[in-house]
Parts: sequence; structure tokens; C-alpha cells
Amino acid sequence: MASKQLNQKALAKHRKRFLRIFPDGFYDERYIDWEHTYKSEAHKLWTKTLGQEEFKRLIRKREFPEIATRALAVESRCTFLFSFEKMALRDALRSSNGASIFADGLYNLLHEKAPLKNKFVEWIISVSELPRKQSRVLSWPIVTFFPYIAQPQKHMIMKPTAMRIAAEELGFDLEYSSKPSFTTYERLLQFGDLTRDAIKDLKPRNNHDVQTFLWVIGSSEYERLEAELRGDF
Repeated sequence: MASKQLNQKALAKHRKRFLRIFPDGFYDERYIDWEHTYKSEAHKLWTKTLGQEEFKRLIRKREFPEIATRALAVESRCTFLFSFEKMALRDALRSSNGASIFADGLYNLLHEKAPLKNKFVEWIISVSELPRKQSRVLSWPIVTFFPYIAQPQKHMIMKPTAMRIAAEELGFDLEYSSKPSFTTYERLLQFGDLTRDAIKDLKPRNNHDVQTFLWVIGSSEYERLEAELRGDF
């Protein structure tokens, strides 16, 4: 049976751990510096260069390479994609056909009026159809990065290893599939909603903060940091 609530004991443990690292939570100076600013700046750049009206204008003018260039400029400000994913994405968007598939698919996901399930499945198909040079383009981080940056109130990014660890820690079944699917993505959004509600007193701004809270649980990066803060090194 799918999980409907989080493990409260585990949540309390990880909340205390999060606050040991960031004493003022999502408004801690270290948090702002390490985790908030680059995501916020990437979102602002997206809104400035590929907000809905500008995105629509470029689509109508069939300026697909320009859309791809602007999207990649936003991605370059972040560290969510592995180097091989960055390379695969850039290779895929180099051709006019790849840029066209990407632009139409992403615009539909973000702005068309249709059920999310339909739009997300179509987006997965679009990414699967992008030209492939070496590494595969269809990965969870590539599929979820752009909606997460563009619309952080609605979308989450799936970094599989860390998110699966966080879900296991908090007793939530992601129904994970290594191949991107709406079933798993819907569960990820539910996981994010439950987490946001559980830490609402910390006042997360949007899913950028919620995802970071879960990243602290699931990433070995923060295990090392905690050890440093304790003086173990």
C-alpha cells in the first residue's frame, strides 16, 4: 500500500539534523549562500528569458535554437546534472530538430491547459525522442530539472539516489522506476507535499527549499559536512 504519511520519529530526527547544519533553517546565512541563491537566480533568469509570454513569442517565431540556448544558459548556473547528462543535453539540442522537440515539449508541459499526467507523459516522450550522440538524454534529472527551476511551486526535481534514500528514511514509497514515468513523478510530488506540510513552521518558500531539505537527508555530501562541523576531521 502506498504511504500516506511520513514517519514522524524519523522526520523529527532529520529536522534536528537539518537545523544543526542550518541553525536558522531556510533563512540561515549558510543556507542562503550554499543552497538558495543559485536556485533563486536560475529561476529569475528563466522567468526573464523564458517566461510564458516570451516563450510563446519564440515558439511562434520558430526560434527553437534560441529557446535551447536560453534554457542551457539557465542550466549552466546549476549543478543538478552530471557532466555526462550536461553533454548529452547539449548534443541533443544542437540540431534544429532537437531544439524544436525540446521547445515544444517543454512549453506544453509548463503552460498548456491539460491534466499534468498527460503533459508529463508527453514531455517524457519528447525527451526520449531527442537526438542521442553518446549518453542517453532520457534521465530523471534532465526530465525534471527545467520544470523544477521554471515553476518551483508546482514541480520537483528527481535526483534518484538521494531522493530514494530520503524517502526510505521517512517511510515513503516512491514507487520508483529508473525509467522516468508519471507514476513515480506523481509520488515524488506527493512526497514533496507531505514534507512541505510537515516542516511548514520552517516556512519553506517553495519546492526549492523542500527538495533541499530532502537532499540533506539523502546526500552523503551533508554527512561529510556534519562530521566537519563536529570536528571529526
